[in-house]
Amino acid sequence: MPESPTKHSSPAWTFAKRFRRGAFGWKSDIALRRLGEAEAEILAVQRHDPALAAEGAVRLLEKISPAFENVDDSSGRLQAELRGVFEDFARLIGSVDVACKTRDRWLERLWQAILDDEMPWIEGLGDHWGTLCGSPEVASSWADRFLPDLRASWSSRAKGDAWFPGTDACLSSLYAAGRHAELLTLLESPHTHSWWDYLQWGVKALLDQGQKEAALAMAERAYAGGRYRHAIAEACESILLDLGDRERAYRQYAMEAHQRHTNLATLKSLAARYPEKDKATLVADLVEAHPGSEGKWFAAAKSAGLYDVALRLAASSPTDPKTLARAARDFAQKQPGFALEAGLLALGWIAKGYGYEIDAFDVAMAWRACQAAAAAAGVSDDALRKRVEALCAGSTKAERFVRAGVGLPLAAR
Repeated sequence: MPESPTKHSSPAWTFAKRFRRGAFGWKSDIALRRLGEAEAEILAVQRHDPALAAEGAVRLLEKISPAFENVDDSSGRLQAELRGVFEDFARLIGSVDVACKTRDRWLERLWQAILDDEMPWIEGLGDHWGTLCGSPEVASSWADRFLPDLRASWSSRAKGDAWFPGTDACLSSLYAAGRHAELLTLLESPHTHSWWDYLQWGVKALLDQGQKEAALAMAERAYAGGRYRHAIAEACESILLDLGDRERAYRQYAMEAHQRHTNLATLKSLAARYPEKDKATLVADLVEAHPGSEGKWFAAAKSAGLYDVALRLAASSPTDPKTLARAARDFAQKQPGFALEAGLLALGWIAKGYGYEIDAFDVAMAWRACQAAAAAAGVSDDALRKRVEALCAGSTKAERFVRAGVGLPLAAR
């Protein structure tokens, strides 16, 4: 277990040996695993020694960019994990009671890490600078330090492309220091981009002052810019809900604000926020908001118990045959009518050439599910085979593949 920083100047953190420059090569899976282990090590120490844990958090944040310099994060998973790490560690570092010299030293080290962040990996830490400062007084001091360079950067944009790495940290510090009027004046400068990175701080300041309409107008200004639309939609929806305008919140922003990793998760999030809307309406509105992807909402509608809606969606646009076949298999006894149609749709889309890495097993699964559902629904085997034959009556390779899979005579070429 690492010693307290008051007893030893270099606590023996396990992660420190692993986070060497270029340590993880290009594989993001290794980097993700090591990041999770390091975070767990620090949070375990936090339970009995918060100050030591905060020291460990600073050390890890310093090491992230050099260690990750060659990592391929094209999936975005590592950056998503880092956003959570920044939030957790900023709260930890900002909340511990330490001497002013210790906090100053931590902040200087983190600022240098941001300056050295070439890829960049830790630029998002700037959004949490006000929290890292731990008090309005310290935040105000850092804001004063950043402001000259920020103003110079913004005023020089007319002459060329200028960028100051402390922009986000400066705005965060102004907000944390309670210097809301100064922050809003700065954001209304003609040189300020209408980016959410910047305007989010003005929205927060206006909300703190109870100016909800003005905050909404500022957020919508950023929304029109097209960057970070999901985050802005969340903010606009929240403000409108606070203003009591639920219908406008729903119509204008809810579909984006509740977008999740899966369509089912999106539907669940939306249903939780708007319980007055029935799920059929929610699914219809989600489909309308994502034209051309009707079939992708099949699983969400099915999980919501909207079986007829799910089948209509799966019939209206290409739907993953494997998803349909699994649904047919799982519901063959409890919802045989739905299962039968889902299985037939699976075979139909395979016969039309849709599906990723479809093999004989997928055809067999859909066919067996159709047979089980037909038996449960009282549909004869002869009637079932006629329906399948109608789905693959041609002579394309995909149609012949389905016919062979269900044991039907091959059509003449």
